[in-house]
Formats: sequence, structure tokens, C-alpha cells
Amino acid sequence: MSDFDHSLFHKLNHYAHSDFYPFHMPGHKRNAFLTSGTSEAQSGAPIPEAIDITEITGFDDLHHPDGVLKEAQERMAEVFGAHKSFFLVNGSTSGILAAICACTKKGGRILMARNCHKSVYHATLLQELSIDYIDPPVTDLGIAGSIPADAIRQMLSQVQSDKPYQAIVITSPTYDGIVSDISAIAALAHEHHIPLIVDEAHGAHFGFSDGFPKKALSCGADIVIESLHKTLPAFTQSAALHIADSPFISERKIKQYLSIFQTSSPSYILMAGLDQCTQLLKTNATQLFSEFEQKLAAFYKKAASFKNISVLYTDWHLQNLKDPSKILISADGIGMTGSELFTVLRDKYHLELEMASLHYATALTTIMDTQEGFDRLIRALEDLDKTETDCFVKSNRKPDTTASSIAHLNILPNQELPIPLCEAAQLAPKAVTLSSSAGKICADFIIPYPPGIPILVPGERITEKHIRQMSQFKNAGIKLYGISE
Repeated sequence: MSDFDHSLFHKLNHYAHSDFYPFHMPGHKRNAFLTSGTSEAQSGAPIPEAIDITEITGFDDLHHPDGVLKEAQERMAEVFGAHKSFFLVNGSTSGILAAICACTKKGGRILMARNCHKSVYHATLLQELSIDYIDPPVTDLGIAGSIPADAIRQMLSQVQSDKPYQAIVITSPTYDGIVSDISAIAALAHEHHIPLIVDEAHGAHFGFSDGFPKKALSCGADIVIESLHKTLPAFTQSAALHIADSPFISERKIKQYLSIFQTSSPSYILMAGLDQCTQLLKTNATQLFSEFEQKLAAFYKKAASFKNISVLYTDWHLQNLKDPSKILISADGIGMTGSELFTVLRDKYHLELEMASLHYATALTTIMDTQEGFDRLIRALEDLDKTETDCFVKSNRKPDTTASSIAHLNILPNQELPIPLCEAAQLAPKAVTLSSSAGKICADFIIPYPPGIPILVPGERITEKHIRQMSQFKNAGIKLYGISE
């Protein structure tokens, strides 16, 4: 009997073929309603409704696991190198909320990277935390760099003894794949007897190959949250919270807050997908990642020959600082914005990229990408590198490289915060035009999406630079949440 025969999916599939009748939730009663003219027999696989169940006899309870779900999470902990792993069916967001709430007290103090996801800010609101920010360096293309360990050391040395930090929270890798020195940061945190929480949502695939950075957990982080659905074969919304055997965290509190922030009706389809992903990595990770590395290496080698299209970080030896699976493509050399490049690749070449910023677009790749997919992307970029340049020359269109065009940084460091975030969020807002907002206090989160990192949070003072930045995002067609038309 193989490992897969012990999986949650196998158990669900076996149950789906039994004659048990469901006088219980969910309401579809395991009968198809999503399919049209396609039976299980025709497709050769069970319809999703057939394995979508609730906590019936023999299928355990995610919030109090002692059977098949306990075993599945233990398998995950073994494969991912954790002391304990917890399934997240409400995405990484639920894990981030639970981790921060479990490690802090109401009205406490936290040290966090300014480029954290909005869910980190939401957790600070719930706990009414005082926040000190660490600003990442930012390139002219708006890419936030690694969090400097020296900056954290300085902040830790200056914090008031009567109100110490209760946790450090950083994002590594970032949405752009930039990795921080987790080992150094974890050592600093532990010197001050506080936990390091790492939002590793985009790094679930780390640690399974030498061609990728190590997992934050193996570098000393205390709590790590990973979105398996982002970079591994798992269903959308499925993630995991991993903990180390650490004296700086309470497993009991983490479980308590997970039960608060996760649904009491967890999806067995999502949980089965998490277990299947774990099983796949346990049995085939070496082969899958070896083939993946070969595809990536071949892609970057070809991309290095482009004359006008730039694929950033083509140096394969940057894996300790940059996740090579995030392919960042800039068309600044031909005067094309990231949004325009994104649109051309989608409309002309039917390649749907992950996101577009002002100066680049991001292609997210995983172990499940085919050689055909890589070949299509290379051919499209080769075509643009030549064809779009011809159009560029004929129209005499020049790239806009003025200071105003590149000063669009997603994170503006050293922002003035006249009102603490948790206080500002409670005040009554007043609507003003964008052009007249300079000097006023921001009342909402202003977030370009993706990646969901606020450029302004409640309580920060709006500047002319912010207004120019927001106008650039709007003009480029990038979604900007927090402002209305």
C-alpha cells in the first residue's frame, strides 16, 4: 500500500463510492450541480461535490483533530520541516491574523516591515498595537529589497524598556521574490526573547531544492505562514501555518486564534488538496524540482540575450537573495509600461501573467509549468524584443525615464504618522478630492492590488509625492483600493 492510499483524498474518494446517504451538510448532498453533461464515469475522476463533506463520522474535526486530519497535518510537518503544521482553509490571511494575535497583547508594540501584506496591518488593528516600521530599500523600478538586519538591530536597541516589542514580522520572499536574511533576523529576535513571524506566503516551494532559498523555518523563524496554493499544486485559498519548537510562542494560543479566524466548516476539498500536495512532495519533490530548475535555467539563459526587453535577475546564482521562479519582465527599453506589457502578452499571445506594476510585469512559475509554457513565453518576448522595437523606432516613441516617471515607489519610507493607526481607524472620515488631499491625514488603507501592500495607512500624512504616485497608478490602469472615482 502506497503513501497515497493513506491520504485524506483517498479516504474521501472511497467514501464517495460507498452507499452512505448524506442526511447532513452540505446542501448539494454530494450530487453534481457544478457540472453540465459530464458524469464521473465520463471524466474518470470524482466530481468535486462527491468529496465535499462536513465533519461526519471518521473524518475528524480540523479544530480538534485526532484522526485523519491529525495524521495529514503531521505528514505536512514532516515534509515541510516544522514542529507542528496547521491547515489553513481561509488562506494565509487567517494564519497571519492568528500568529500576530497569539504573540501580542492588546495595546502592545510590534516591529514590522513597512512592505507587509494588508493582513498584517489588520492584525495590528485588532490588537490595537503600536507599530514601529522597518523600511526596505527600494529600487527605481519600485522593487522592495531585503529587510536589513542592521536596521532591526538598531530598532531593538532603541526600544523603550517599559514597552518592548512583542514580535517582529517581515515578509520573505516578497511578491517580487526578494528574500531577507532570516537567520540573522531570527538571531536578533531571540536575543531579545521575542518571536520572529515570517509571511512566507510566496515561498511555500522553498527548501525542496538547492536552487531555491531555504525555508524561513529552517533559518530560525518561530512562526511561518505559507500559501501552498500560490507556488505549489494546491487549491486556491489553501495554506499552512508552521511553528518551530520555540520558547517564544504558545501553541495553545495559536490554536485558539486559528479557531477564531478559520471557518467552523472547513472545506474537505481544500484539506484533501493540501494533503495531496504534501504526499506529492514527499514522493516526487527531487525529480519535480530538478526538472523545474532546468526549465528556469534555460529560460534565463535565453532571456539574457534580449536587447530591449529586460528580464531582471537573470543571474542564476542569486538564489539566496531572489526566488528565480518569479520572472520579472521590464519593457522600459521600448517605452512600454508594465501594464501595457501585461496587456500585450495577454491579448496577443494569450499569456496571463500574475501582475503588472508601472515598470514591469511578473510571471509566476511553479513545478507544474510545462516546457510548452516556457517556450511560449520565450517566443512572445523574442517577438516583442524585435517587433515592438520596430514600432517604437517608427513612431519615435521614447521611454519616459524622467525622475517623475520612476518615483512611483510602492513604499515611501519615513512617512509622517501624526495619528497611530489604531486610533486613526476609529475616526470619522471626510471625502476630499485627490488633488486637494496633500497635508491631510489618510483615513483608509490605499492599496495597489496586487500585491496588497499599502502605500498609505490610516494615520499617515498624505504628501504631494503620494498624490503623484496614486495618479500614476490610476493612469497606468493599476487597481488602487481605498480611493473612489
